[in-house]
Amino acid sequence: MGGVGEQGEGPAPLGAPLPTFRWEQIRQHNLPGDKWLVIERRVYDISRWAQRHPGGSRLIGHYGAEDATDAFRAFHQDLSFVRKFLQPLLIGELAPEEPSQDGPQDAQCWCLQHDLGHTSVFRKSQWNHVAQQFVMGQLKGFSAHWWNFRHFQHHAKPNIFHKDPDVTVAPVFLLGESSVEYGKKKLRYLPYHRQHLYFFLIGPPLLTLVNFEVENLAYMLVCMQWTDLLWAASFYSRFFLCYAPFYGLPGALLLFVAVRVLESHWFVWITQMNHIPKEIGHEKHRDWASSQLAATCNVEPSLFIDWFSGHLNFQIEHHLFPTMPRHNYRRVAPLVKALCAKHGLNYEVKPFLTALVDIIGSLKKSGDVWLEAYLHQ
Repeated sequence: MGGVGEQGEGPAPLGAPLPTFRWEQIRQHNLPGDKWLVIERRVYDISRWAQRHPGGSRLIGHYGAEDATDAFRAFHQDLSFVRKFLQPLLIGELAPEEPSQDGPQDAQCWCLQHDLGHTSVFRKSQWNHVAQQFVMGQLKGFSAHWWNFRHFQHHAKPNIFHKDPDVTVAPVFLLGESSVEYGKKKLRYLPYHRQHLYFFLIGPPLLTLVNFEVENLAYMLVCMQWTDLLWAASFYSRFFLCYAPFYGLPGALLLFVAVRVLESHWFVWITQMNHIPKEIGHEKHRDWASSQLAATCNVEPSLFIDWFSGHLNFQIEHHLFPTMPRHNYRRVAPLVKALCAKHGLNYEVKPFLTALVDIIGSLKKSGDVWLEAYLHQ
């Protein structure tokens, strides 16, 4: 039960029997410079390689000491190609008597995951990286690497504090479990029981205009993404060269702000109606299907809503199959819904306006929970 893998000294020799590990041993290796994970019942030491992970070290690090099989299959299309990179990192395998995933097992979700594997045949291809850089950089002024850095984490660990950047928004807003924590600690940086009101002032209007702009620029500079920086520079050069001659520099700046504010409103309402009203908290170490269903819901489809939301009203499918082209969500949704019904799992679908109102209701509920804990704990 030990050998070379127990100390993380290197891969197991070719042809030699693989050391076996129990989950209690694997759990010890979830430190910044010492990370193991399990994929398809094989144990890998990613401690040194994580920094070279194409999806980012933080993304793969979120699965430290966990079974990453479902995330591995969801994010990588050519599994045979990716397994070649895993082979040098192999140090052992799970002991035969150990379950594939650590912690309590939900038999219904394991059955669902098996069935969903067959549903995923609808997944075809993903954008070419250069095309993504062009769209994000030249057309939007953002870094493709920065966006992937954020968005992959959100998909891998949705609604998990410190792993999903979309919900790690304290101390500006308190969501889910953070409300009780701040209340018990008597922390009051803002009037959180009024956050459902000041959300309209600093949430939808400023996310893209301020938060994304600053975070995007900082990421490109700190991570030295010079290609992305050039793409972003081309966007701003084109924008101001096109509009400054007509409106002057102040007018062009005003137009830029107006466009970003409108874009920010759309982005916040469309993306958060599927997430903020759902469960938000610390790591529960759930399996892939359970974590996605607990953190997402769908919005009733229509030709207008499908178009207006960019098919993100099918958020459950979007999370279960993160590389599936969006136009296929409508086709696969009835199959996923039927599978959830078959296995007794909740598949939540809301009317569009209800989903929007639920964002405010969830913020108010979290604020009230904070106030109760702040006054009485």
